[in-house]
Amino acid sequence: YRKQPVCVLIEALTGGARMVASTRSFADFTPQASFDVKKCELHRLEEGPSETAVLTREQGLQYYRTMQTMRRMELKADQLYKQKIIRGFCHLYDGQEACAMGIEAGINPTDHLITAYRAHGYTFTRGVSVREILRGVAKGKGGSMHMYAKHFYGGNGIVGAQVPLGAGVALACQYQGNNQVCVALYGDGAANQGQIFESFNMAALWKLPCIFICENNKFGMGTSVERSSASTDYFKRGDYIPGIKAIKFAADYCRAGKGPIVMELETYRYHGHSMSDPGVSYRSREEIQEVRSKSDPITMLKERMLSNNMASVEEIKEIDVEIRKVIEDAAQFAISDPEPPLDELCNHIFANNPPMEVRGTNPWVKLKSVS
Repeated sequence: YRKQPVCVLIEALTGGARMVASTRSFADFTPQASFDVKKCELHRLEEGPSETAVLTREQGLQYYRTMQTMRRMELKADQLYKQKIIRGFCHLYDGQEACAMGIEAGINPTDHLITAYRAHGYTFTRGVSVREILRGVAKGKGGSMHMYAKHFYGGNGIVGAQVPLGAGVALACQYQGNNQVCVALYGDGAANQGQIFESFNMAALWKLPCIFICENNKFGMGTSVERSSASTDYFKRGDYIPGIKAIKFAADYCRAGKGPIVMELETYRYHGHSMSDPGVSYRSREEIQEVRSKSDPITMLKERMLSNNMASVEEIKEIDVEIRKVIEDAAQFAISDPEPPLDELCNHIFANNPPMEVRGTNPWVKLKSVS
């Protein structure tokens, strides 16, 4: 998370974290602090957001708790996968937590979000509990990539295919006149897909309230951005669509009826592309460690809060202990939860459809589908 550690994360309006008991009283802490942020690069915009961001203590604790929960959840998923308790595809999000947290801080819970297959973090920020995520939210049918919640449309396994779907959700927002926006996320590995540029064109023609966001974690699978893209300024790739790297500004722009905007979040994943990728054949262990030591979003937020007297070391430790307990409880719940019965296999193929028979693995095996 190299260039914009604060512009995405701190520029927010929402807050409200549950407080943790500390030996110091609330009055001992700084209630809020201002931070100078790097001037945001602009594309086809005359002015950008302020170069000063304000963070309240409540917001900081909420952001820390959320990101640390995502981090611990992904590390637990890694452990369960290696124990062969989680199987199939599994793409972990550790290192990129500030992207999900920053986006949620800059939009409303009633806004819409769709992403690719690295979806665990967004599933959590969209309101699904760690228990449900580790157990699976689709009764065994979705796996790690396909998770859904209210105003959250997955988790999509086809590279780039979620972007036109996001444009469609934005069209629905415009049609309904609900003043909502849709965030359509994709990675740098999908940034050269033709369907993304088709979505840009349609969104610009119809002035759809869509924020197209490229999460640039430097590698599409094992290929670096320099080897895959002639231009690595992904926020400028919309050409005729304005681009920026600040989520609150982007949401306000779309909500004002000005049409779509393209964003780029520069980040870094600590794991490989998926659990089948060790992640060190195309980059060195030293590179990963350097990012961890210099640009880790959770460590950076913690250090900013401590150095500005917005939290105590004891308070942060208590939060960490509590999160570890939540994650361990969720893992035990997921492991002990019984598998869904075979009767569930074909349910919900269609919505609001009468019960129907579905052919099994051979013509004489019949299953029932209930909507």
